[in-house]
Amino acid sequence: MSASLATRRALATVLAAGALIGAAALPAVADDDHRHDRRGRSSVVLGEVQHESRGRDRGHNHDNRALNREWVEVKNTSRRAVDLRGFTLTDREGNRYRFKGFRLEGRSSVKVHTGQGRDTHRDVYQDRRHQVWNERDTATLRDHRGNVVDSKSWGRRDHRDHRNHG
Repeated sequence: MSASLATRRALATVLAAGALIGAAALPAVADDDHRHDRRGRSSVVLGEVQHESRGRDRGHNHDNRALNREWVEVKNTSRRAVDLRGFTLTDREGNRYRFKGFRLEGRSSVKVHTGQGRDTHRDVYQDRRHQVWNERDTATLRDHRGNVVDSKSWGRRDHRDHRNHG
């Protein structure tokens, strides 16, 4: 009987360890997906946009300060943090920025700057040497699966705000 008791204890230990590991992994899985409100809209949305910084040589401006005055804001409207790893931000011409391991806290935002800089919890940088956002453009945010989360257009002809396609 002692062998059976030892086997049952070992099995109970393995099951308890598995339950602990599973419970610890749950918050990480929940953070991995962006949240939706009651109407099915994503809690991650595009906010303000600052396009085409006003340099002397617009479109070919290599001044990093001018490039960093060009940005798109990504907002988390929910109370819970969202993992943006793998999310992409693109323009009409196909320029793409991919978020690396970035956690956007609840009820906060991050500005995605065009130029070079040191990423923080409020500002991330695409590390580009040329402007991306034009006076008529569309910013599109996709999740890590490629689904459109939000898009925003601006400009003379196409001044629209496309919210939460997806």
